[in-house]
Amino acid sequence: MNHTEALITLLARGEVCVIQTDTVYGVVGKLSSPVAVAKIYQLKQRDTTKPVGTILAASIAQVAALTTKNVLTLAAEFWPGPTSVIVPADDTYDYAHKGEMSLAVRIPADDALRALLMQTGPLASSSANLQSQEPATTVAEARAYFHDAVPLYIDGGNLSDRTPSRIVRIEEDGRITVVRP
Repeated sequence: MNHTEALITLLARGEVCVIQTDTVYGVVGKLSSPVAVAKIYQLKQRDTTKPVGTILAASIAQVAALTTKNVLTLAAEFWPGPTSVIVPADDTYDYAHKGEMSLAVRIPADDALRALLMQTGPLASSSANLQSQEPATTVAEARAYFHDAVPLYIDGGNLSDRTPSRIVRIEEDGRITVVRP
């Protein structure tokens, strides 16, 4: 079994893994799995009142289930690429947005990552680090944070030249605000 097959199998079982995203290394789990999302919080020692992080999706079709058509049309202008867009959401994924009624979503420009997301469906993702620590830029750094608590680390090389995503918020009325340039 190759790394991609192992990753898909583990994610389908509700596990979390560390992978290279289009920005930094991320801890990922299936958005549709409350168990996997809870594992992300536990691993990162993340404040459970905060949203999980960013939802990675392969396509507009995958994002369509997460927000309204009006907002989706505006958000599509930012993708694919390293911009996470905070969009209004209902309570379907309340375990991921923690009552904020919004989700940060990104469609990455990386073709291989989008191909993976086509197979897995949307993934909850948060930078590979403990809360308030620097994001891992190598798999070795991610392992130093999580040790054997993560069953699979996929090494994408040194990502120290990358930066976290830009973040914008789109309100239901169409207002767009830059949260992080």
